[in-house]
Amino acid sequence: MVTRALLQWLADFRAPFRVLLLLGALALPAFPAWAQQKQSDLTDASLEDLMNVEVTSVSKREQKISQVAAAIFVITQEDIRRSGATNIPDLLRMVPGVEVAQIDANTWAVSIRGLNGQFSNELLVLVDGRTVYVPTFGGVFWDALDMPLEDIERIEVIRGPGGAVWGGNAVNGVINIITKEAHETQGAMVEAGGGNLNQGFGTLQYGGTLGTTTSYRAYMKYFNQDHLPDPSGQNAHDDWHILRGGFRTDSKLSPKDTLTIQGDIYAGQEGNPTRVLESVTSPGPQNTVLQVDLSGGFLQSIWNHSYSSRSDTTLQVSYDRYRRNDNLREGRSTLNVDFQNHLVRGTRHNIVWGAGYRFSASDSDGSLTVSLVPNDLNFNLFSFFAEDQVALAANRLYLTLGAKAEHNDYTGFVLLPSARISWNATERQMFWAAISRAERTPASDDIAIRVNFGSFPGSGGTPVLVALIGNPHVKNEGLVAFEAGYRASLLNGLSIDLAAYYNSYDHQDTTEPALSFPEALPSPPHIVMPMTTKNLMHGESHGVEIAANWKPLSRWTLSPGYAFEQIHMHTSAASQDTTSAFEATGTNPPNSAQLRSHLALPFNFSWDAAAYFVDRLLVGEVPAYTRLDTQLTWRRNERLSFSLVGQNLIQDHHLEFVDPTGMTLPSLVKRSAYAKVSWRF
Repeated sequence: MVTRALLQWLADFRAPFRVLLLLGALALPAFPAWAQQKQSDLTDASLEDLMNVEVTSVSKREQKISQVAAAIFVITQEDIRRSGATNIPDLLRMVPGVEVAQIDANTWAVSIRGLNGQFSNELLVLVDGRTVYVPTFGGVFWDALDMPLEDIERIEVIRGPGGAVWGGNAVNGVINIITKEAHETQGAMVEAGGGNLNQGFGTLQYGGTLGTTTSYRAYMKYFNQDHLPDPSGQNAHDDWHILRGGFRTDSKLSPKDTLTIQGDIYAGQEGNPTRVLESVTSPGPQNTVLQVDLSGGFLQSIWNHSYSSRSDTTLQVSYDRYRRNDNLREGRSTLNVDFQNHLVRGTRHNIVWGAGYRFSASDSDGSLTVSLVPNDLNFNLFSFFAEDQVALAANRLYLTLGAKAEHNDYTGFVLLPSARISWNATERQMFWAAISRAERTPASDDIAIRVNFGSFPGSGGTPVLVALIGNPHVKNEGLVAFEAGYRASLLNGLSIDLAAYYNSYDHQDTTEPALSFPEALPSPPHIVMPMTTKNLMHGESHGVEIAANWKPLSRWTLSPGYAFEQIHMHTSAASQDTTSAFEATGTNPPNSAQLRSHLALPFNFSWDAAAYFVDRLLVGEVPAYTRLDTQLTWRRNERLSFSLVGQNLIQDHHLEFVDPTGMTLPSLVKRSAYAKVSWRF
C-alpha cells in the first residue's frame, strides 16, 4: 500500500525539480563512513583525473579533455552498469542536450540539440569509428545497433558539429561507441535475465588468446521483448526479438604494428505499427502491423603502424550489409576505407590528416506506399581532411584549425572548416570556444523517394493520387555553429561542465507542391498530384547545457544535468510549406533535466537511481513526463552479481514521441521491471 500510494503521489507532479528533490531525499539519511572501495569510473575521480581523461572522437587522436574545445560527455562502462539500461538509446538519456524519445517498442527518436525524428539526419553515429548512419533515410536503425553492453569501453558524445573531422551529417553532434580490446574481456561471461517487458535476454561470451600475440573474444546475444500498448491501451503488436553473434581479435604483429579484426551478424523479427496504402483509389493509408524480418552484419579491420612516439598511421576498412522487409523492402551494402596519419612537429604542432572513400549500394522492391525511383541506387563519397592543434602557450592555450573536403554524387564538392580554442586558466578550470561549418548530405529519400499518401476523385471520375516525390536537385542542409564552454572544480568533490551555443541553419528541407502529371500504372490510370523537397527554410537555435558531478559523501555520488533549447525556423517567401517549420520546432523539449544517484551500501550492495524530466512537445501534443529508473545490485564477488531493475516507475503508460510523417505509429511506454544475473569465470 505504501508503494502504491508513493507512486500515485509522484504521478501527480509535473515539475521536474520535485521529482529530482525526492530522489535526493531518498538517499539523505546519514550513512556510516564505510571503508571506501577502489572505483574505476569518472564520477568518482578527482577533477585532476577528469581533466586528464583522454578522448579520441573530437580530433581522431588521443586528446586530454583539458585541451578539448568541444562539448563532450563520456559515458563510462561503470555508468553503463549503473544505468540498468538494456539498449543504447536508453543509455544516451543521461547526456544533457541529447533528446531520446521512444516511439514504439523497437523504434526511437534520438537527436542532439534539436531537430529530432525517427531518422535524425543531422546526427552522426559511429561504432569504433565505423559509421552506422543509414544513407537511405539519413539516420540510424537503433533497433539494429546492439552489442553486449559489457563490451563497451565508453561512449563519447560530442554535442555540436564534427564535420571538420567526420564530414557530412556530423551537424548537430557525433556519438562514437568505443568497444573494449579483446585482452580486456578474457574468460567466460554468462548474463541472463527477464521481466515483464524484457521477457528473456541473455549473453554468452568467451575470450582467450592465440599464442602470445593475439587476443580474441566471441559472443552470442539474444533478447525477446514484449509489446507495448497503443494510445487506446490495446496491444500495439510491436514486440521483437533478435539473435546476434560476433567476435573481435586484437593482434600485435610487431613492436610497431597492431591489427584489429571484428564483426557480427544478426537476424530477428519485429512488429512495425505503420500505415499502408492498399490501392490507388484508397482515400488514405490504413493502420496496419507489418511483421518485419531484419538481418545484417559487418566486418571491419583496423591496422595501426607506429613510426615513433611522434608519428603513426591507421588504415580502417569495413563492409556492412543489412536487409529489412518493411514497406520499402530494402537491402544495402556499404564499403568504407579510411586512412589517417598523425604526427607531432616540434613542440607546437599536433597534426592529423587523412583521406577516405565510401561506396554504398541499395536495392529495394518497394511497395505502393513507399518506393525508391530507381530502386537500385549507388553512392560514392571521396573525402580528405587535415587538422592542426597549435600550442600557443604550452599546457595553457591551444588553437585548433581544421577542415574536411568531400565530394558526393548528389551535391558535388563541399568544404567543412572549423576553428577551436581552449585556455587552461588554472589546473582546475578551463575555457573553450569554437566556430564551425557543417552540412548534411541529402539522403536517398530526399533524392529518389516516392510516397503515396492517398487519393480522391478528380474531374470525370479519374482518381487523383497525392504523392511525395524526391528532388534530384535538392541541396545540402547547412549550419554555422558558435559554441563556448567552461569546465571547472568549484569545490572539493564537485565538478561542472557548462556549454552554450548559437546555431544558424540554412537551406533546410521543405515540402513544396509540384506540377501534376498522368500515370498509367499501377491501375487504374490516374493523375498524380505531387509534392517535392526543396531547400526553402532557414532559422536559428540557441541553448545551454550543464552537467555536474558531486560527492556529498565518500560513498554517494550525484550527477545532475540540465539542458535548455529554443529553435526558430522560418520558410522563405517562395515556400508554400505550412508544416516543416512547426515540426522542426515542435519535436524538441525546451527544457530537460536529470539527476542520477549512486550509493554504495554495506555488504556489497549498491543502489542506483535516475530521474529524467522531459518538457512537452508541440508536435503530437506530447505532455511533459518524468521517468524514474532504479537498480539494486548485490556483488557476491568480482565475478558474480545479481540486479533488480525498475524502469519508468512513476507513470505506467506515457507517450514520448509522435512521428510527424505518420509512417510509424506511436505506442505508450509502460512501467517495467526485470532481474539479471552476471557470472564471469
